[in-house]
Amino acid sequence: MTTSLQPVHALVPGANLEAYVHAVNSIPLLSPEQERELAESLYFQQDLEAARQLVLAHLRFVVHIARSYAGYGLAQADLIQEGNVGLMKAVKRFNPEMGVRLVSFAVHWVKAEIHEFILRNWRIVKVATTKAQRKLFFNLRSQKKRLAWLSNDEVHAVAESLGVEPREVREMESRLSGQDMAFDPAAEDDDESAFKSPANYLEDHRYDPAMQLEDADWSDSSTASLHEALEGLDERSRDILYQRWLAEEKATLHDLAAKYNVSAERIRQLEKNAMNKLKGSIQA
Repeated sequence: MTTSLQPVHALVPGANLEAYVHAVNSIPLLSPEQERELAESLYFQQDLEAARQLVLAHLRFVVHIARSYAGYGLAQADLIQEGNVGLMKAVKRFNPEMGVRLVSFAVHWVKAEIHEFILRNWRIVKVATTKAQRKLFFNLRSQKKRLAWLSNDEVHAVAESLGVEPREVREMESRLSGQDMAFDPAAEDDDESAFKSPANYLEDHRYDPAMQLEDADWSDSSTASLHEALEGLDERSRDILYQRWLAEEKATLHDLAAKYNVSAERIRQLEKNAMNKLKGSIQA
């Protein structure tokens, strides 16, 4: 059984989003019998044409879900494209013996791909990294109905409904309220707006005389401590460390084993013991 469908390459959301939506809405829906026949053909016989027809027949479903995420300031075509990826993953994993329609099974996969895309692109700085933070991010966005900050009672109500601590709600609300800012001013900025860029008011400590003196003192002290620690090693251990770490052409364990007529493993042990003595002397 086949249905008359447009080629896949013609159904890619791009500049003309309206034409894409019209195209996917013109694809006929599958009856439960047609869907099951195609799903069985794919699941049991790996029929790629069946997979193609299942995907195409459900593209309008992805458009419907993607439109619910219009408030994140991301291109609708990109959201749809990511949702289509989730749909294809769902079709690949769909088992017709489960007794559910593909649309019910695919909703998780479609939303998961869209969520991942939003979290990657909504801000330069990641606002949610853990699974709990991602859940809080999307739920807080949907529950926060106004621009004002949540009251203490509202924070506790959201925390209770989502099963998280109130402090996590406040932290996520703070992240959601922040904005990305470029470090350097934009090329088109005039003098009146350029000063707002962090590059013009954040202090540069690299050339602070006090910090330069502190860095120099630390470097001198570390160098002196290193030389003093090296002097506390026996001649063979010093030579092994020099040949392995300080020489212009580093020696291998086998090179030093041949030089001292011992095994390479013995050289490795001597090197490790010498390094531990150095660390102990410098930290002391």
